[in-house]
Amino acid sequence: MNIHEYQGKQLFREAGLSVQDGVHCMSVEQALAAYDSLGSNVVAVKSQIHAGGRGKGTLYHPESGDLIMEGGVKIAFSREDVEKYAENILGNILVTKQTGSEGKMVNNLYVEGGCNIAHEYYLAILVDREEKMPLIMASKEGGVDIEEVAENTPEAIFKIYVDPVAGLQQADAEGLAKSLGLTGKAVDSFVENVTGLFELFVSKDCSMVEINPMVRTEEDEIVLLDAKVGFDENALFRHPDIMELRDLSEEEPTEVRAKAADLSYVKLDGNIGCLVNGAGLAMATMDVIKLYGGEPANFLDVGGGANEEQVTTAFGIIMEDPNVKGILVNIFGGIMRCDIIARGVIAATQTLELEDPLVVRLVGTNFEEGRRILSESGLNIHTAETLAEGAKKIVELVGGEA
Repeated sequence: MNIHEYQGKQLFREAGLSVQDGVHCMSVEQALAAYDSLGSNVVAVKSQIHAGGRGKGTLYHPESGDLIMEGGVKIAFSREDVEKYAENILGNILVTKQTGSEGKMVNNLYVEGGCNIAHEYYLAILVDREEKMPLIMASKEGGVDIEEVAENTPEAIFKIYVDPVAGLQQADAEGLAKSLGLTGKAVDSFVENVTGLFELFVSKDCSMVEINPMVRTEEDEIVLLDAKVGFDENALFRHPDIMELRDLSEEEPTEVRAKAADLSYVKLDGNIGCLVNGAGLAMATMDVIKLYGGEPANFLDVGGGANEEQVTTAFGIIMEDPNVKGILVNIFGGIMRCDIIARGVIAATQTLELEDPLVVRLVGTNFEEGRRILSESGLNIHTAETLAEGAKKIVELVGGEA
């Protein structure tokens, strides 16, 4: 789960970390009031979406598609600037490298006080799954696309691994500061902030904390000018305060609906919908579809105990995607009985008036009964005995290579 920058800054503020004063706004009037209250001649007017690259993004009108303005983060030197930027940002679509061409609607702004920047750095904390340890990364090349830095000059990125039991040691934090070329008071400020960030990362079950840029001021203080924070969804039950920060408007609507129905769904770019029970089987199903020249439109795991209602909901979610031209159902009946799934498939086909090709592969508990129910339904449902047969069939039906 991700949150907005202004929400991340509030968490940083509560943890005693160095951030600028700022105000969350949802209208031009609020942005002007924020400028007046901050008492700073120079402020940053920042679009708030769940994506990086905002500063280099482009804003478009949501209906006409006309170009509104380059850049979703603007420095304002007057009240008039704040008004102009707020009008150009709010209610428009921001397209960045991370949003894709469809972009994201901007409904939130963050107006933040100016900062005397001497140098910009990059800082991130994440979990290295291969090493099974938290990793802290930092670079002198802040405020730019860190992916390009990693590709072109990997030696410019410094890394330290942190023992999750012992925690971040001061000597390691000081060593990272010196790798960044920090000296004197700036080292102490860096150590204080990176230590606090790591404690926040652990205590809130974060999956990632990224600051780009983290800056050194002309007074040699370290300030966190960015806040991209993500959380481990499996641990959110421990953090009701974090759950309240969720902005569902920033998430894929079908994924939100699937989660409410206890279904695991991720939208993809293909045209073959997948309905499978079990995450591993779902991954294998997508792989075999691709093997036969098709492209999966989604990952959808209905779990081990889905009922007819959930199966109907799952079909409805798949069919909401206009790119879907056919559906492959691949069920291994263990806890879930194949005859129940067959009835759910029939109910969904009839209720939703499914016209796209449908291939169903059932194996496991009561699979013979399930296949009989499907064959006697009188509906245009193709059955398959193996995954390879089912994948090949659906690819052929949607006009793929197979």
